[in-house]
Amino acid sequence: MKVMRTNRQSGFTLLEMIVVLVIIGLIMGLVGPRLFGQAEKAKVQTANTQVKMLGGAVQTLRLDLGRLPTKEEGLGILAERPADPKAAKRWAGPYLEEGLPEDPWGNAYQYEPTASGTQPFALWSYGADGKPGGEGNDADVGRLPSR
Repeated sequence: MKVMRTNRQSGFTLLEMIVVLVIIGLIMGLVGPRLFGQAEKAKVQTANTQVKMLGGAVQTLRLDLGRLPTKEEGLGILAERPADPKAAKRWAGPYLEEGLPEDPWGNAYQYEPTASGTQPFALWSYGADGKPGGEGNDADVGRLPSR
């Protein structure tokens, strides 16, 4: 007796592929928002950490120069020698290994040589919106100026 064999190709049908994609979409719809919320929380933590790192560099510069950077010099003095010959002579930088970082949202950190609470200067990021004030992820982060 002869047995007939049929050649069947193994694989997925279009219907099976659609079902799998719908399931993946549902899972991402449930999990995705939680992951994005954690990403924003991580950016706020990164900004706080960078403010502390920049604050330490400003304090080191203060020890070398005997003064804080002026508002005009800003944080740029941490990476580049100052134009003032007296300050340039005492400058022992650069004080940052990889240059001046931007905040996690791609904006410049703000600096003022005025007291902020117990700190002798203010150093902060405007948060996700890049504007003063705000709430939640848009809130300012760091050593905020006293106003």
